[in-house]
Amino acid sequence: MRAPTFTPPATSPLLPLPALDALVAAAIDAAAGPRHLRAVHAVILRFDLHHSCFLVAKLLRGLSHYRVPLHPYPLRIFSLVSRPNPFLWTALIRSAVILRPRLPDYQPLRLYSLMRRQWPPSPPLSFTFTALLKSAAADLCLANGLQIHAQSISTGGFDADLFVQNTLISMYVEFCDLASARRVFDGMSIRDAISWTSLTVAYTKTGNLSSAEGLFERSPAKDVVAWTAMVTGYAQNAMPKKALTTFERMREAGVVIDEVALVGAVSAIAQLGAAKHAVWVRDIVDGSGFRQDVVVGSAMVDMLAKCGLIDEARQVFDEIMNRNVYTYSAMIVGLAAHGRAHEAIALFKEMVGKTDVKPNHVTFIGVLTACSHAGMVEVGRYYFHLMKDEYRIVPSPDHYTCMVDLLGRVGLVEEALELVRAMPTEPHGGVWGALLGACRIHVKPEIAGIAANHLFELEPDRIGNYVLLSNIYASAGMWDEVSKVRKLMRARGLKKNPSASWTEDNDGSIHEFFAGDGSHPRTREIKDTLEDLLGKLKLEGYDPVLSSVLYDINDNEKEKLLNGHSEKLALAFGLLTAGAGDTIRIVKNLRICEDCHLVMRLASRTVNREIVVRDNLRFHHFKDGACSCREFW
Repeated sequence: MRAPTFTPPATSPLLPLPALDALVAAAIDAAAGPRHLRAVHAVILRFDLHHSCFLVAKLLRGLSHYRVPLHPYPLRIFSLVSRPNPFLWTALIRSAVILRPRLPDYQPLRLYSLMRRQWPPSPPLSFTFTALLKSAAADLCLANGLQIHAQSISTGGFDADLFVQNTLISMYVEFCDLASARRVFDGMSIRDAISWTSLTVAYTKTGNLSSAEGLFERSPAKDVVAWTAMVTGYAQNAMPKKALTTFERMREAGVVIDEVALVGAVSAIAQLGAAKHAVWVRDIVDGSGFRQDVVVGSAMVDMLAKCGLIDEARQVFDEIMNRNVYTYSAMIVGLAAHGRAHEAIALFKEMVGKTDVKPNHVTFIGVLTACSHAGMVEVGRYYFHLMKDEYRIVPSPDHYTCMVDLLGRVGLVEEALELVRAMPTEPHGGVWGALLGACRIHVKPEIAGIAANHLFELEPDRIGNYVLLSNIYASAGMWDEVSKVRKLMRARGLKKNPSASWTEDNDGSIHEFFAGDGSHPRTREIKDTLEDLLGKLKLEGYDPVLSSVLYDINDNEKEKLLNGHSEKLALAFGLLTAGAGDTIRIVKNLRICEDCHLVMRLASRTVNREIVVRDNLRFHHFKDGACSCREFW
């Protein structure tokens, strides 16, 4: 690597050497590009400063910043230094880490080996090891990382250095070896915010929220990254209440809210469907300066739509100046979920006809969902082919799920089965689930058996498939088959997911109800209110839909079960607590049953309230005795 002896020009500096060094160092820092750095290098040579490890190290760092290839120029600069010190060697190794040269002789670990073999040996620095560890992580080479870790121990105990330990944690996190990262962390005598935060973030990304929470709560220095990681971690792992609680604590702690934390909070509210929280976070966004951020804006559109505030979602959408495909897709999907199919398709046409935004696979899922919820078979077929033929988007199983759902809802169950069998890719659980759902609507036990058998293989522990098949058999009066399915559920140790609904009170607190639940502190009032409501509805002609109970029991017992459905309890609580004329909003984890749908529809007229129910498939807006789904859901 060493060049022939260099003879400098016979010129002496006019300034004292320290002052000249300082001027040259300042010139390197002020350089605006490689040409300026070469000019400074000429000055270094002119005044015989090319042996200065300090100046050459700064020059190497400047050249690597501007991505000047390591070979040949920076290496030649390095080779002119007769006795490179550890700082200069580290600068060269760091340049190799940044530039990642292809030549084997100039790889970071190779340069480290040369550094250790020179005479007298050049001892490494802590920054030598941080550079080498970053190189191993970038190359995804655990073997090199382990070697470097061992070297940091054997060459002076650098593994106890805070900077090296933090980089070790980051490296092991990069290799998804959180056990080793945790061992490094637990062995640290001193930790800083980086130590706590990097491991906390790693745990949230892998879904290990209990470990992340334990570290986060113990951390003496919670920075914005750690707070944001917890908010987004909870939101992404279906723990929305904890996400919101953490977000509120973050604000109370005076931490500056960034757009990532905002998106995490918005996502959590979307999961809860909590309208009052949605209004609250919208005010925060409006005052944060992120209102026109397309990521935050798109998340806001999605959140408001999922909270039943579809008109507010459209208002936010219209106010976003720079919309992208995610903004349009969120609005189209939201309109589809609320049964506003024609608006969803009109917005799609506006997007492709009046903007440069190209639809993606999610956009078409929204369009096809809109067609499905409105029973628009021919329109759905048109857009399914448009997606393939004009936009060259290969239909995914999710798109086929929409088409199977569309065909199945209108009674074309046999055609839906043929479409599944003709799929070029293997159907996933969503496709067979859509077919099974269609069999429930139109009572097709034979096809239901075919769909369920595939689901039992793909999703053996998903109890909803067993329950749905059992309900289809029960609707067809096939009680022996019902018994077989329930026996299979018991053999596999599966228990039915309880039906749950939740709603907000005036303070924004979320109240959860389960079927037949009597644990709420106001249970007596809730039941009295519900009994009074059902009495009024019966006087107006309400007749319970007993077929919604799929058990072989007498009619009185069926009616008692219906009266204990979670959405009815949530409705009664809403009537007790909501202000006069306020909309009652209910979120349900399962599909709303026919009897509850009828009760909500009639109640909206009797109590003169709008009632919005979000089940696991769509939104139902009940007003003046009618539903937005037009009895097609």
